[in-house]
Amino acid sequence: MRINTEDLPQQLKRGLAKLYVVYGGEALLALEAADLLRKTAREAGYSERETYIFEPGFDSSTLLMGSRNQSLFASQKIVEIRIPTGKPGVEGANTLQRYCESLGEGVLTLILLPKLDRTTLASAWFAALDAVGVAVAANEIPRNQLPSWLSARLTRQKQQADANTLQFLSERVEGNLLAAHQELQKLALLFPEGQLSFDAVKDAVLDVARYDIFGLGEAMLSGDAARFARTLEGLRDEGEAPPLVLWSLTEEIRALLKLKVGQAQGRPTAQLLRDARVWGLRQGMIERGVKRVTQATLEAALSHAAQCDRIIKGVRRGDLWDELLALGMRIAVPNK
Repeated sequence: MRINTEDLPQQLKRGLAKLYVVYGGEALLALEAADLLRKTAREAGYSERETYIFEPGFDSSTLLMGSRNQSLFASQKIVEIRIPTGKPGVEGANTLQRYCESLGEGVLTLILLPKLDRTTLASAWFAALDAVGVAVAANEIPRNQLPSWLSARLTRQKQQADANTLQFLSERVEGNLLAAHQELQKLALLFPEGQLSFDAVKDAVLDVARYDIFGLGEAMLSGDAARFARTLEGLRDEGEAPPLVLWSLTEEIRALLKLKVGQAQGRPTAQLLRDARVWGLRQGMIERGVKRVTQATLEAALSHAAQCDRIIKGVRRGDLWDELLALGMRIAVPNK
């Protein structure tokens, strides 16, 4: 059974399962989910804990031996299995599948994994874990859901903030949920329960946003010009390589153009997205973005991208970062 971290407390109210898998790219949510599982297990009488780490040189067969060597009079225990790479290897995968076939009484198994790709999620060993236990996904919080996530966290500490303040907070902590958690804890220490003013939050919260290439493309596709400019500036200040930034924007523009041309030819959108290798959340962004731009705009944007490439190679003069900003704005605000 697969659930999200936000569903875990409700699942635990129905009783502990024998096995839990916590995986995903959001470190804070994964950490909180694992801590909640350990706490719940301790309260249920699981007083011992064994840890196995799948790393180079680890003999995975010791996991099977340890699970079988429990005394009749031994206390309940937590078996924690950490696979830092998310790749247990052939032997490790076989061990995990065999382990799932003989889950003992009085043992709660907690398996910790990083963010997994589609292939790993479809693997036989992960399917075996999923079949006998609860797989808890610690997914990253989408940018448009961050204000509501922050609001819910403030509510836990009996504080509230209006929409403008939550938007300001989102901009300051975007892409850095661990830092967001720390900033919220700081607000709880600095201010009493109740409504937080914008000025108070602005003075207290540091700018801890962490910018990434994906966020830049997301801002451009969603038409959020302010976020695009802010993210581009952040990438420049963090020393991101200009060729990588240009490549990211160009890939999005090419995907939009492929979709635009294909739709004009009457081809199904789903097939066009597959052909353009657009998956997951990016599909919705591309579909919404293509509605705002014309084919002529996209063709002009590709020509502009070629000019940016010439600046990078020293063939053409110009301020590269200004040109990258102008390039993104062609798509973010095509009518301006």
